[in-house]
Amino acid sequence: MTESSCTKYELRCNECGKSYGNQPLSACADCLAPLEVQYDLDTVRGRFTRDTVAAGPSNIWRYKQLLPIPEGFEPDLPVGFTPLVRAKGLGKRIGAANLYVKNDAVCFPTLSFKDRVVSVALANAQAFGFTTVGCSSTGNLANSVAAQSARLGIKACILVPADLEAAKILNTQVYGARLVRIDGNYDHVNRLCTLIADEYNWGFVNVNLRPYYAEGSKTVGYEIAEQLGWKLPDNIVCPMAGGSLIRKIRKAFKELVALGLVEDKPVRFFGAQATGCSPISHAVREGWDHIEPQRPNTIARSLAIGNPADGPAAAKMIRETGGWAEDVSDVEIVAGMQELAETEGIFTETAGGVTTAVTARLYAHGRIKADETTVVCITGNGLKTTDALVGRFEAEPAIKPRLAAFDEYLRSLDAPAPTFEPEQEFELAGGAR
Repeated sequence: MTESSCTKYELRCNECGKSYGNQPLSACADCLAPLEVQYDLDTVRGRFTRDTVAAGPSNIWRYKQLLPIPEGFEPDLPVGFTPLVRAKGLGKRIGAANLYVKNDAVCFPTLSFKDRVVSVALANAQAFGFTTVGCSSTGNLANSVAAQSARLGIKACILVPADLEAAKILNTQVYGARLVRIDGNYDHVNRLCTLIADEYNWGFVNVNLRPYYAEGSKTVGYEIAEQLGWKLPDNIVCPMAGGSLIRKIRKAFKELVALGLVEDKPVRFFGAQATGCSPISHAVREGWDHIEPQRPNTIARSLAIGNPADGPAAAKMIRETGGWAEDVSDVEIVAGMQELAETEGIFTETAGGVTTAVTARLYAHGRIKADETTVVCITGNGLKTTDALVGRFEAEPAIKPRLAAFDEYLRSLDAPAPTFEPEQEFELAGGAR
C-alpha cells in the first residue's frame, strides 16, 4: 500500500480482490471488474476523530485522511462543505416531516458535486506526472475539469456529446480548455476517451483516474453525517448517472461507523433517474444483477448514461439496503425543478428536478414514512440548464413607473392590493421585532 500523509491505501479489484498498488488504472486485468481504492483504516484510527475534523478547514479537505491524497500534496482549493438545508416547505408539500436537502448546487468552484471528485482526481494526475488531463462529460464534469486544470496550470481536453446544453459548453470553454463535441451520446464519448487515454497517455479523470476520482464523492456522505450532528439519516435519495455517487455515500457511512464517529444504523438508499435513461432504476425494479443498456432520450442530460459503469453494483446495493429506485418523465422533471425553487429557494438543474420528483413519489407511494430523517441530494445548479424552462415563464408587459399603473396591473390579475397594519409593514420591511 501507498502511505499518504495519514492513511495507507491501494487499488484493489472489487471481484477477485487482486491488488494493483497505486497507478492510473480502472479495471482488473484478470476479471475486468472495476478497481476501487481500499484503505487500511487502522493507520488512521484514533487520529481521525470528531475533534480533528472540526479543527480542519471548512471544505472537503477536513476529511483528507480518508481520501487517496498523494504524499506531499497540499490542497488549497476550498471545495465542498455545502449546506444541508432543512426542507420544511418542500416537506409540507409532499408530506415529509423531517426532510433535508444537501445542496451541492452551490459547490465551489463550478456549482456541482463534480468539483469534489475532480479535486481528488487531479491531485493524483499531478502525482502520476500527467501534463494533459481530460474527461468524457455530460456537462458538470467538463466544467469542473476545465476550471480546476486551469487553476493548476495543466492542459485540458474535454469531450462531450454534441447536443449538450449551451450553458454547460460555455462554462467549459471560458476556462480555456479544448472542447471536442462528438456526434453521439455519452456512451460513445466515453468509449472514445478510453482509447485516447491509452494512445496519448493522458489522465482522464473518469477513465484511467476513475478509482481516485470516485472517492471524492464520499465527502458528500461525511458532510451529511457531520451536519446531522454525527448521526446517520434513515434515508438517502440520490440521482444516478454512472451509479458511483450513491455507492460512495454508503461507503462514507461505513467508514465513519468503523472508526467510531457515528453509531451504526440501517440507512436505506433510493435512486432517482429520468425515464428517458433509466437502466439502473429498471434493474432495481426487475431485481436484475445486470444492466440492460438504453439509448438516452431525456432533458436530464447530466444523468444520460445508457450503460453506467457502476450500474450493477448500485442496483445491488440499493436492494441490499431495502431501498428502491424510480424514474420520472421530462414533464415531471421540470415540475420538480420549479417545486424545489418555489418551496426552498433552491434553483437546481434538471438532475435535481429528477431527484425532487422521485422524492415526492416515494412519499406518495409510502416507501418513505413521513417522520423518517431523509436527505435529498441536489447535485447541480439550475443556471446550467435554463433551456429546460424555455417558455415556462413569459415576460410580463412593462408598466409605467406610476402607482396608478401598478394598481391597474394588480386589478388586471383580479388580485386586490394587500393592506397592512403598521406593525405588519415594519415586520415585512425590517424583519422580526
